[in-house]
Amino acid sequence: MTRALPPGPRAPAARRRSAAALALAAVIAAGLTVHGLGPDGAVTDITGDALYAVAAFAAGVLIAPRAATLPVAGLAAAWCVGVELLQLTAVPSALAAWFRPIALVLGTGFDARDLVVYVAAVVVAAVIDAAVRSRRAAQTPAHSD
Repeated sequence: MTRALPPGPRAPAARRRSAAALALAAVIAAGLTVHGLGPDGAVTDITGDALYAVAAFAAGVLIAPRAATLPVAGLAAAWCVGVELLQLTAVPSALAAWFRPIALVLGTGFDARDLVVYVAAVVVAAVIDAAVRSRRAAQTPAHSD
């Protein structure tokens, strides 16, 4: 009879990475749905921006599942702000003219409101991540070797 071993040091990171992968897939699906089916307007734009920021946060967790929440949030916010500022140049539009799907990642036109939405959405994602991590840590029994 095999006895189940207690979770090792990689278990929390593996669970966090799996959760991030599922969240990222769901957020991308929601974002594509909003983009494809939503009416043009402020609500659709804000929703898409928020989903983009949450996707950036989830991608950060997927890449570095052992990283603390705050650095992941900082990098996600920096990515979003950087992409928005890049839209002040002609680069995203030129790339989107060459390959249209690039517009989904880099956008094409600067909007200062997007900066606020990105930061707010990253904060919400970080608060949820920190709460889940805290809850899981409280539920995990301490192991003594």
